[in-house]
Amino acid sequence: MAQTNVYSVKGEVAGKVDVPAVFSTPYRPDVIKKAVLAAAANKRQPYGPAKGAGMRHSVSTWGKGRGVARVQRIAAGRKATESPNNVSGRRAHPPVPEKIWDMKVNQKERALARKSALAATGCADCVKARGHQFDDAVTFPVVVSDEVQTIATTAEVSALLEKIGLGYDLDRAKFGRKIRAGKGKMRNRRYRTPVSVLIVVAEREVPIFKSAANLPGVQIEAVSNLSASILAPGGDAGRLTVYTESAFAKIGEW
Repeated sequence: MAQTNVYSVKGEVAGKVDVPAVFSTPYRPDVIKKAVLAAAANKRQPYGPAKGAGMRHSVSTWGKGRGVARVQRIAAGRKATESPNNVSGRRAHPPVPEKIWDMKVNQKERALARKSALAATGCADCVKARGHQFDDAVTFPVVVSDEVQTIATTAEVSALLEKIGLGYDLDRAKFGRKIRAGKGKMRNRRYRTPVSVLIVVAEREVPIFKSAANLPGVQIEAVSNLSASILAPGGDAGRLTVYTESAFAKIGEW
């Protein structure tokens, strides 16, 4: 059985641990992409204009013979309305709230997607191909001792990742923050930050959840919450992931 290094709080190799069999799951980018897109689609909220929007006017048509367009006009007035080509007219082809965005994925496919995305986090080539930057001496999957869960400051978390050899990716996320293109920058999402390290712990109620939250692009999740969307954001597998020993042991039960 393959083994990987366990890094201590000081960033030194403190021992070795067996790699769970789930990390040998075949790489299935097609299934991963399908599961991630379905999860995103199922989060969408139906939207559309109110029923009758743009059609709540008392109108009449003048007919032909007046040298004007034959469109609906406000009764006892001249203003044209209701037709899509008019100012204050209805929208031509608006989105309808009745549209169903849901996408179905088989349970076994969803399980395979999660396992395959997890296995990709243990492959250095997949992680590098996704664009993450790290020291070549790092062993994958990256496992740290459970003491890391008690780290209470952001500076200590950053220093630990630097010592392990993942500091390059923190810099990539920090200096890769850009202003978003398009309308989104007017809608409370002005900046786009690259995805960086994912830290997986056994339980949610640990200090590192707060101490690592301020690092750009870094995400902390309990092992029970892992999904293909978290392990492969955007459907691209190979996220740079750090597991605690206890979380790694729980993954062995999958």
